[in-house]
Amino acid sequence: VQLQASGGGLVQAGESLRLSCAASEVTFRNSLMGWFRQAPGKEREFVAAIRWRDNSPWIGDAGKGRFTIARDIAKKTVYLQMNNLKLEDTAVYYCAGGWADSGIELERTYKVWGQGTLVTVSA
Repeated sequence: VQLQASGGGLVQAGESLRLSCAASEVTFRNSLMGWFRQAPGKEREFVAAIRWRDNSPWIGDAGKGRFTIARDIAKKTVYLQMNNLKLEDTAVYYCAGGWADSGIELERTYKVWGQGTLVTVSA
């Protein structure tokens, strides 16, 4: 499985951005697509995830109320919609694929990683 992330860019605080992650293939059983981010000098943190099979979403604490995640089965693509972006959302965002029913917010759950896409939020 290969993952291709896109959609990053430079936006002002309060604006929105949508990231995309296209997968080369999807297996539905317990497969997940997650988003993590890493800001300069910080550890990588969980942002959001979605399960392909039943569209169940998980949103990390930093994005609750602002971020949503959705999947398009036909396009094998997951979207991370980020609204009301803040300066602290500046980071490299990574999409990742995993196969599990637990540990959704843990990096080790995800076995395949895409390249990062940079999101920069300016004042």
